[in-house]
Amino acid sequence: MNFKKAVGWGLAALLIVALALAVGKALQKRKPATAAQPSAEAAAELAPSDVLTVGTQNMSLGLSLSGTLKAVHTAVLKARVAGELQGLSVREGDAVAAGQVLAQIEQSDYLARLQQAQQQAEAARAQIDIAQRQFDNNRALVAQNFISRTALDTSQANLETAQANHRAALAAAEVARKALDDTVLRSPIAGWVSQRLAQPGERLSVDARILDIVDTRRMEWEASVSAAESLELRIGQLAQLRLEGSSESLSARLVRINPSAQAASRSVMVYLSVEPGKSSPGLRQGLFAQGTLGTGSRQVLAVPVSALRVDKAQPYVQTLNQGRVLHQTVTPGLRGAVAGEPMVAVDLPAGTQVLLGSVGALREGLPVRFTQLAPTASPPAPLVKPSP
Repeated sequence: MNFKKAVGWGLAALLIVALALAVGKALQKRKPATAAQPSAEAAAELAPSDVLTVGTQNMSLGLSLSGTLKAVHTAVLKARVAGELQGLSVREGDAVAAGQVLAQIEQSDYLARLQQAQQQAEAARAQIDIAQRQFDNNRALVAQNFISRTALDTSQANLETAQANHRAALAAAEVARKALDDTVLRSPIAGWVSQRLAQPGERLSVDARILDIVDTRRMEWEASVSAAESLELRIGQLAQLRLEGSSESLSARLVRINPSAQAASRSVMVYLSVEPGKSSPGLRQGLFAQGTLGTGSRQVLAVPVSALRVDKAQPYVQTLNQGRVLHQTVTPGLRGAVAGEPMVAVDLPAGTQVLLGSVGALREGLPVRFTQLAPTASPPAPLVKPSP
């Protein structure tokens, strides 16, 4: 029985080994056949609108600027005389009119000083009357040779002194009246209160700041440019800017150029008058804005800025060469815009087919096939994309 079992197990093992050898030979025969089949290289699928034929563009040139909005008319309400602040009720955001009374300084001291000055002027006037009568009497006595000429000269000097004292008293009264008028605080311009710096009941010194008032109906955009860029600026040039946090574009016109450069940065400040759009919200002083100031136009070979890639050591664009992607190194030149699209001048031959930035990065040498009829090289035309 043991011998028969051993023979059975041996036959089973031989059968398994024979089966394994047969499967291995079959796989070896299939492998060369599979390798002999050519593998098709994967190609990138593009639409004709993903390719741009490089041509001469009438590119609008400009300078990129950034700066803040400032009101053309601003004012600071200060205390012109010292004293206790009374009656201040306006706060930040309140509208005020030019000449509107906003507060006053406690007046009792200044009323008393005005009365004192007026009474001193009246006393000086009385001294003139006395000196005038004495002079008239002495002149009559001199005419009759009753007194000497010296006495007349003395009375004349007394009269002139009294007149001078009266004029001084009148001037002092005028100063006191002016100080009393200065206790009433009026708005120097029409606008809105932007900052309140004092409170009622507070005792203020001369020139203490009370309110900041801003008229936002006329705004300017203040920006800085380099010394080299300032040479291209001309009064009247137009700019488009966008406020921080807003998608709306505003128009601005260059109205002033600072004649002096900043000592530290050597930059030049420029000022542009802002023209708010009809649908734009109210502009606010201090808002940050960025934009482009147009400085002219030029005919150049250009591609969209989005097509320029900088993920290598040197800038390049992706072009088509015999149906494959080629990474063409370029030297970027002038930047501007064509029909509102940011463009950059490049040193490429006219007629070169460039992949737009929306395609993304493709491997150099990768085949390209089009989902529709592929574009053909044609005479360059401004921003002409192949039609489907």
